[in-house]
Amino acid sequence: MPDFEQPGGNRRLTRWDRRFAELFDRFWSPAPGGAVPQPHFHPPHKEQVMQQATPTSINETRLNALMNQLVMDAAATATAPLVLLGDRLGLYKAMAGAGPITSAELADRTGTHERYVREWLSAQAAAGYVDFDAASERFTLTPEQAMAFADEHGPAFFVGAFETMGSVFLDREKIEQAFRTGKGVGWHEHDSSLFCGVERFFRSGYTAHLVQDWLPALDGVTDKLRAGARVADIGCGHGASTILMAQAFPQSQITGFDYHQESITQARATAARSGLDGRARFETATAKDFPGDGYDLVTIFDALHDMGDPVGAARHVREALAPDGAWMIVEPLAGDNLAANLNPVGRLYYAASTMICTPGSLAQEVGLGLGAQAGEARLRDVLQKAGFTRVRRATETPFNMVLEARP
Repeated sequence: MPDFEQPGGNRRLTRWDRRFAELFDRFWSPAPGGAVPQPHFHPPHKEQVMQQATPTSINETRLNALMNQLVMDAAATATAPLVLLGDRLGLYKAMAGAGPITSAELADRTGTHERYVREWLSAQAAAGYVDFDAASERFTLTPEQAMAFADEHGPAFFVGAFETMGSVFLDREKIEQAFRTGKGVGWHEHDSSLFCGVERFFRSGYTAHLVQDWLPALDGVTDKLRAGARVADIGCGHGASTILMAQAFPQSQITGFDYHQESITQARATAARSGLDGRARFETATAKDFPGDGYDLVTIFDALHDMGDPVGAARHVREALAPDGAWMIVEPLAGDNLAANLNPVGRLYYAASTMICTPGSLAQEVGLGLGAQAGEARLRDVLQKAGFTRVRRATETPFNMVLEARP
């Protein structure tokens, strides 16, 4: 029987309530130097303590660490919509290169209301997303912060990650129902902000690495692309990867395929604005039925793990390749077991996989459900079952691994 249910248990419970309150007082006490006190937490009710833990089971150091983590996570969650507001309202772009600026000046530049802008700036400064000078009461977006929040086509732009995570809140009820039924939620069933967010997030990585690092890591592929090659980009979404390859290799014919018609429409519009003169084409097709053969290169970026039947998709890719063709598979960087992925990148990808990738796979035939953190061993197994005899990790980044597969 728990300690507080035995004779004298009420006194022990009272002492535990007092210890719990003191713990939170210490955790939320003002920091040296007069920092603003944080909200005070009340101790739990007796019923909560009885249901959750006995006094002897609580390690105060671990509880302190957990509370600190939860506060940081809640603050990050609350900051996410503010990042999207800054992006949509042009606040970051107006601050980029402007030097120190007041809330009134930023509001004037962006046609927004000063009181809202002042509060937004305060939150951004608290998050470390902008710098604040207390003496002048001015805010600055540093060059590094501008790369992350204002440079839409740069290699470090990160707003798309917040947009992607924002979309999962809108789809929470669909995923909750999927948990109860075991059914999937297709990519096309998500809120449209997901499609834009994913394209904006992954585009920065492709901009930084695709042409400069990933393609040169494949045996002889860049030489073929310069001379003129046929390329199929599977699961192209809004076409960021397809367009980057078409811009870098004007002699090649790049075709992007995706089953999602709305994404193909958007990709075509982006390609037209980019002035590619037909070098990048986009067609609606799945990974298991995209047309053509004799491709010198097939690419799949961050999408193989989303497929319900990745083995069937891989088999079709092998059949579509030229005898000396190559398949480049870009996947999230992950170890081959959970313990190897318990890190910040793994945390991000597991969360996205729970809400997006795994439901998407389970909505399709076979429904293998690899998940975003499948790891190289499971990916190699898929490729080998499809008949690929040569598979190697060509290169990697902190977020991605790049596999090269040959028939």
